[in-house]
Order: sequence, then structure tokens, then C-alpha cells
Amino acid sequence: MQTIEKEHYFYKKNRKEFEPVLEKEVNILAKNKLEEIFKKREKFKIPNRFIEQWDDVVLYNAKGNIDKANAIFLIPMNSAYDLSNPLNDLTAKEWLPETVTVFSQKGLGASNKDAQIEKLHPAPFSFQDVARHIKFFTKEGDKVLDPFLGVGSTLKACAFEDRFGYGIELNKKYADLSALRIEQEVPENFKYKQNQTITQGDCIKKITSFEDDFFDFLITSPPYWNILETKDHKANARVVENLDTKYSEEEEDLGNIDDYDKFIEVLGNFFSNCARIIKSQKYMAIIVSDFRKQDNFYIFHADLARYIEKNSTFKLKGIKILY
Repeated sequence: MQTIEKEHYFYKKNRKEFEPVLEKEVNILAKNKLEEIFKKREKFKIPNRFIEQWDDVVLYNAKGNIDKANAIFLIPMNSAYDLSNPLNDLTAKEWLPETVTVFSQKGLGASNKDAQIEKLHPAPFSFQDVARHIKFFTKEGDKVLDPFLGVGSTLKACAFEDRFGYGIELNKKYADLSALRIEQEVPENFKYKQNQTITQGDCIKKITSFEDDFFDFLITSPPYWNILETKDHKANARVVENLDTKYSEEEEDLGNIDDYDKFIEVLGNFFSNCARIIKSQKYMAIIVSDFRKQDNFYIFHADLARYIEKNSTFKLKGIKILY
């Protein structure tokens, strides 16, 4: 890497505008501090995308206090990155849109060549939507678990976003499709393509093999009880296309539990037990949907969250609505 001499090495904020600090002595101090930060870039876990454009990076403190400067400013992005950020690799400008609690679903479209494996599953979710959460709740090189993998949306997102992905899937057909999806839909030059691990089996049993505090994030979309048995227009359309209308006939499949309260208990206990394998101060995101069955409406997200809070160390921190 070549180092280009910059005129200014320290920025501050003046009202809503970012601007360089002009004092020569301060810029000398900032330059030296930047060099130390670069030497310790692994300790600070500075994202590679920032290292690759280090010639356009300066030191930053909103008030122009060099002694309290603990952020870098990326000039082309016109945004700062806090070096003490333990959660993700986002700049302030990138972080702000993620504070919105309602966002619209983003998919490739049913006719896209990379959506053909995804649609073989009766209830897939978009890898772009999963990637959005992965980018917010993890840093590059972190370990992510999806215990209800389906056809591998989470692992595809991990491969695209440079995270180690781990997926557990009960149905061998879907586990094999997940592997095929990674093989076909992730370009060969993506360095984390080979760092996606698929385990076929019952997640309730499989999570016992992981060490304590192993994962940085858990994100998944579990079965929504047995609602796939409901014969609506979507299910009828899948029958016509000869596509699966339920996950499996396996006894271990939580989607085959008849009693709703029992389903909440089994699923809630599973997620409660996941607290052991997730690092302290890290997060679990569960993608669910409320639903109607016959004359009853089930507030699934609330019932599950309430059970997990009551039976584990997890605390509900927020809800996002995907529509």
C-alpha cells in the first residue's frame, strides 16, 4: 500500500458540515495517531473496506478535540466510523437508516436465475433482508448461526458480507439445496464462500455440540406453527406447480406440532437454550409472522418473545416490521 501525503489529517464538524482542522501542530499529532491506528488495525477491527481506502481516511472528533479523537472520517463517504464500535462495521451515515423500524421486503424477483432454488422452499426469506441484519449486528469475520436454515438464505448472505455462517437444517433435501445454492449463487472470488458450514439434523440436539459463547449473532426464521397446513391460494398455487407445501413429515419438525401452546413451549425453550452459545452483549433476531387460523388470530411474535424473556437471560430490545 502506498501512502499519499495529505494536507489535513484531522476533521471536525461545524454545524452540519464536516471540515478539516487547519492548525499544523494538530495535524501532525493526528497523522501520528493515524499511523498508530493503522498498525493496530486488527486490534481495532477496522473493516477491510476502510483499510483499502486508507489514503482517504483522516482522524475525526466532532468538536475538534485531538485528545478525545476516537473515530476515523472517510472523506469519499463523508461519514465517520467510531473505533470503539463493538457491534458492526457501519459508518454513522450507514447506521442511521437502520434505526428505522419499518422497511419493505427486498427480493430478487421470482424470475431471477438466482431465485430458482429459493422458491423450492414453501416459506423462504430474502437473503438481502437477512444481509441487512447481518451487517447491522455483526462485524466482518464474525460467526453467525441460523438453526432453521431452510434453503440457505442466511449462509448466502454471510458469504456476500464476509461472515462465517453456520446453518442447521432438519430436512436433508433443503440442506442439500442450501449447499447447491452457495455453490451456484455465490461468485468464486468471494473469500467467505468456503466458510459456510451446513449441518443436517435436529437443531435442538445439534446446538448442544457448540461451545459456550461461540456465536456473535443468531438470525433465523423458524416454523410458524403448522400454518403451512392451511390451504390458501398460495398453497394451492404451489400444488399446481408441484412444489412443497410444508417443511417435512418428520416427527422432529416443529411445524408438525398440533397444539399451539406446546409449540410455543418447545420453540421458546430452544431459543432460551441458545443463550449459552451466543456471546455476552450480542443479539438474536427471530423472523416471524402473526397469523390467523380458522377463527383465531395468534400474536405469535409476542407469545414467543414473552416466553423467551421469562425463561432465559435474553431481553427484548426491539421489533422491526418487514412488509
